[in-house]
Amino acid sequence: MTTGLAGAVAPDVSHGFLSRERIVARPGFNRWLVPPAALAIHLCIGMAYGLSVFWLPLSRALSVGQPTPAACPDMGVMTALFTTTCDWRVSDLVTIFSIGIVVLGLSAALFGGWLEKAGPRKAGLAAALCWAGGFLIGAFGVYIHQLWLLWLGMGLIGGIGLGLGYISPVSTLIKWFPDRRGMATGMAIMGFGGGAMIGSPLADLLIKSFRTPDSAGVWQTLAVMGVGYLLFMMAGAFGYRVPPAGWKPEGWTPPAATSNKMIAAGHVHLRDAHKTVQFWMIWLVLCLNVSAGIGVLALASPMLQEIFGGALIGQPGTALSALDGGQKAQVAAIAAGFVGLLSLFNILGRFFWASLSDRIGRKVTYATFFLLGALLYAAAPSAANAGAQALFVAIFCVILSMYGGGFATIPAYLADIFGTQFVGAIHGRLLTAWSTAGIVGPFVVTKIREIQAASGVQGADLYGRTMYILAGFLVAGFVCNLAVRPLAKRWFMADADVAALGAVPGTRQVASGSFGIGRGGFSLGALLAWAVVGIPILWGIGITLSKALILFR
Repeated sequence: MTTGLAGAVAPDVSHGFLSRERIVARPGFNRWLVPPAALAIHLCIGMAYGLSVFWLPLSRALSVGQPTPAACPDMGVMTALFTTTCDWRVSDLVTIFSIGIVVLGLSAALFGGWLEKAGPRKAGLAAALCWAGGFLIGAFGVYIHQLWLLWLGMGLIGGIGLGLGYISPVSTLIKWFPDRRGMATGMAIMGFGGGAMIGSPLADLLIKSFRTPDSAGVWQTLAVMGVGYLLFMMAGAFGYRVPPAGWKPEGWTPPAATSNKMIAAGHVHLRDAHKTVQFWMIWLVLCLNVSAGIGVLALASPMLQEIFGGALIGQPGTALSALDGGQKAQVAAIAAGFVGLLSLFNILGRFFWASLSDRIGRKVTYATFFLLGALLYAAAPSAANAGAQALFVAIFCVILSMYGGGFATIPAYLADIFGTQFVGAIHGRLLTAWSTAGIVGPFVVTKIREIQAASGVQGADLYGRTMYILAGFLVAGFVCNLAVRPLAKRWFMADADVAALGAVPGTRQVASGSFGIGRGGFSLGALLAWAVVGIPILWGIGITLSKALILFR
């Protein structure tokens, strides 16, 4: 073992290359290299939101170039999983996404404790193998036309990659940026929202490039993207570093316990976090915020079309059902631009609101989400009935920015309440709220719409009751957020126990200060790392804006 500057240590080479001991930062390391590593992983797994680009091409995988699909009207689920002669139904393909989101929450909860011990590099590499491997298994499943392989690869195995990849940078970023917890996690989780913004148009380009009279071009696209994701995510995983125990940014002093009681001075053990009322209040806070947002996101396109109908193409008062095929295609294109705009605000809101929470506090930020969101949902039916398209679009852009902001702010909220020692694992367990919301939100919105439509309701009134119910979700979330209080001292670990957990074998810990670790702003290396993730993000934003412009023509 060799020592470096001010007691920082070069790890013992006997430790494995993937071990946590090998990724303790050395003097001269720039902490601004860590967020691009996290973004490299989140931009890849964020394609989970863009998988729908594959459904329609896959639903005609066997009948490419044929006038009619190879349909089997009475096909059951088991038949669909193993058939080689029938085209797949879109409903069976959408199950891939559902499996992935449910497994995301479960795997994040199950493997969060392991991540804290193994370190982010192992977790990031495991995420890369699972997520990219899921694409490659899916490609093979498409090639031999076996749906069960897509469910297994892109759903189950890919879902494990989603969970591990999603939580892999959380604890590390919070420890590198104790002075800007919200901003740090917002930068990474922004990448998850932006993954589909990059991946969807890329997949569309690849499908068109590989398509032939005999092939839909999907298996080739999945294979290429799988290899690309593997390389990109591995680069991110190997870019992870953790600060030595006791490190803090140079010149930064932790806030005194008396100055902000909502920021804990200690650390709660993983085994105790879920025993507290605060954990379950924050669980409900996330679940209610996500349920309200994800329900609208799932039906954004049909909602805009059915509410405004012909008004979107200069024919006010004309219902969607009264338009001809060409006019409906124009309306659908405008609705697609609306969805793209919502996605962009979802992404930007993750960084904006999480960064703002560093200034105004996490509890105030969530109070803003719930109060402002409830008011906007309640105002949406009036904007729809008045035919105020621009106001309606603006309302939902703000709502979706807070939906994304809720995801990005929650890790910092957990760190404030429970400390940073186990925040990654605690966050993993909390993500079961997302899995729950992913079922509750779309179910509530679609069920109310079905009931209204069956009663003969049309136009703006079709979604009015839905908006009021979602506003009620947010009011309930506001009450839960009010109930979040600082934890009693009995929940926090003793200092000696924290020190023992933070000790990394084979290294000597630094006492305080930066000692050249994490110092500085954007070095050349940091700028290059940011360029690698920034250029794809800018490309995706450009594509999204070009599609959204149709809303304003």
